[in-house]
Amino acid sequence: MGSEQAQLKAIKPKELRVGMYVHLPLAWYEHPFLKNHFLITSENQIRKIHECGVKEVRIDPAQSRIRAETPPEPVPQAPKPPVLRTEDLMEAICDKKLPVEKKAQAVHLHSLKMMKDLMENPTVENIQQAKDGIAKVVDLILDDNATNYHLLRITSHDFNTYIHSVNVGVLSVSLAKLLFKRSDAHDMHALGGGFFLHDLGKVRIDLKIINKPAKLSDEEMREMKRHPDYGFQLLQETNQLNNECKTIVLQHHERENGTGYPQGLKGDEIHIYGRICSVADVFEALTSVRPYKKALKPFDALRVMRDEMISHFHRDLFEQFVLLFA
Repeated sequence: MGSEQAQLKAIKPKELRVGMYVHLPLAWYEHPFLKNHFLITSENQIRKIHECGVKEVRIDPAQSRIRAETPPEPVPQAPKPPVLRTEDLMEAICDKKLPVEKKAQAVHLHSLKMMKDLMENPTVENIQQAKDGIAKVVDLILDDNATNYHLLRITSHDFNTYIHSVNVGVLSVSLAKLLFKRSDAHDMHALGGGFFLHDLGKVRIDLKIINKPAKLSDEEMREMKRHPDYGFQLLQETNQLNNECKTIVLQHHERENGTGYPQGLKGDEIHIYGRICSVADVFEALTSVRPYKKALKPFDALRVMRDEMISHFHRDLFEQFVLLFA
């Protein structure tokens, strides 16, 4: 170990170049990378290292793919997509020295990475590993009220499907915790899997439609409304479909007044699991930044839901949802 450290060379972040193998002097939750040491393959990674505010990093010349005195060589092959890991998530959850606000941020960050990797590569293995990681988050929400409080108040300045999935997952599990009060009648791990994976079907929707910064055409909207069915099919194909996932994935866009999709269910035709995800999904959409709208503050979003959209939700359930922010 000592000889390895001796081979490392300290440099300023401004001296970094593509092709260098870098070691960051930070804890894993203080930077946006999957590991503390890695090969730099893009200028964007260098920019992110600068944003971390470190004054010095170390490079390993033996693992670097350039020499300090020569121009950068092209990286011959992009690294393979990372395998999902729950170890980092467990480290944050189990770290008793980490302040609750920091713990919430670390759990949120690694949940985002977990969902991002899943959305980019929804294999049987990755879906199962994501479910394992989600179960850890569910246990944290159920057992740690202080960290749950901070998780509910984390806001994101960007929008994409995996950020939305994590936020809806946290909101839905928190509401289920309030409603079911640890009742043995509900499998909270299975529910958490359904809540976090509710939009998994969007991996089969063209990104041009998902990210369109304007109103969707009728044809595009018809395609977008297929994502609950796509999600159901994907979970079925990968043998990851339990009753909770099936209900949540298929019903999270149904509305109490029958105006939702894909089946146009109304009232008690909608399962309480679908109702929970529906209210969380709408709230998250209102409070997140989209290309075509600004984000509403939580209080303003709740007011809009109460005054303009209350027919979409079960009233008693909506009132319980409001209590999460009291």
